[in-house]
Amino acid sequence: MAPRKTFIIGVGMTEFCKPRGEIDYPELAVEAATKSLLDAGVNYDDVEYAVAGYCYGDSTCGQRALYALGMTQIPIINMEAGSLGSKFEDRSPPLMKSVELTNEIVGIGKGPMAAQLFGNGAAEYIEKTSATWEHVAKIAAKNHQHSVANPYSQFRNSMTWQEVMADKPVTANLTRAECCPTSDGAACAIVASEEFVKRHGLENQAIEIAGMSLKTDSPRLFDDRSAVEIAGSDMTRTAGKDALKQAGISMDQCCVVELHDCFAANELLVYDALGMCAPGKAGDLVDAGDNTYGGKYVVNPSGGLESKGHPLGATGIGMAFYIVNQLRGWAGPLQASEAMPGVAEAKGKKAYGLLHNLGLGGACVVGVMRRPNFWKTGGADGRTRLGYNHAVECKRITQADVDRVKSVKSSEYAAVDL
Repeated sequence: MAPRKTFIIGVGMTEFCKPRGEIDYPELAVEAATKSLLDAGVNYDDVEYAVAGYCYGDSTCGQRALYALGMTQIPIINMEAGSLGSKFEDRSPPLMKSVELTNEIVGIGKGPMAAQLFGNGAAEYIEKTSATWEHVAKIAAKNHQHSVANPYSQFRNSMTWQEVMADKPVTANLTRAECCPTSDGAACAIVASEEFVKRHGLENQAIEIAGMSLKTDSPRLFDDRSAVEIAGSDMTRTAGKDALKQAGISMDQCCVVELHDCFAANELLVYDALGMCAPGKAGDLVDAGDNTYGGKYVVNPSGGLESKGHPLGATGIGMAFYIVNQLRGWAGPLQASEAMPGVAEAKGKKAYGLLHNLGLGGACVVGVMRRPNFWKTGGADGRTRLGYNHAVECKRITQADVDRVKSVKSSEYAAVDL
């Protein structure tokens, strides 16, 4: 029996910003969820199951946030996202063995451990291939340039690769402009079956999840004694191959990509691990401009983690927000032309978008998305229901917005302060 097809019917997101203690996580979550419900044109009463992902939270943060939209007694699963830090001092941290091996291979230097691990991976790749640190800087400059048009982005300043290389050093290998910032934010996606899509007339905005794979580490993490492998490359390889196989395509059929560039160094490694270039040729992909508009792939049109921000619990669904809106053709100044409805179809092809999220320790997810075969254009859609195109405009919600989507089974006592 073939697996039931799954679709994203609504997405919503907050602005990603520097943590200032001015807004609490329930307000962030309710904003993203309300936008996604309005986008989908459904009510919280339609939701059968919820998953809340976050970092540095307590065991039922999902309930605290979503109770503001309804207390319908659905299962709410809480998942604390990966982090390179450890909350406990009385037990071994998850990355202890990776750090020990790093010390054996290259030594421990100065700067944040995450930046060291990914920077070491790029240093080894550069040593073994034709790639250079200039390529890493050009990746960062590309991401900063992409973010200029993104209203959700934490940073919106353009930088040249020379300015990137001249920025404040963070480690021996990376500058500040090549590193993601600390961020707050929330994102939400509503997932539904094909029957639900058609019953609610969402054929003009539902995006199919054609492949999705979650992988953990292989023995190569330790046995290769390689800084590239310590940076999670084999998880990316296997998750990428699996997701693409599920979708029945090859990597070169994807035209738009949101990937985990926590550091520009990792984006270089991911080009190779996902098969976006021949082995060892990630630098050539950068030189050819095949990671930006007009090239083979548009990579991180959002600005990526380095520029748009990296709130750990929201990063993955935030990527889905961008890929979904790319395939809908709603992305405005961020739009990758080959992802626009009708462009690939006019060539007898399908447009595919790919997202890649990674956490050392280890977890890597790769998702492949496309417009479904029943895709239709025209008619009222999420932009109509929201009153604006939330793919290109970032607006705060109001209590009236929440009232439109919250359940009849709700308590004012659980409301959030908007």
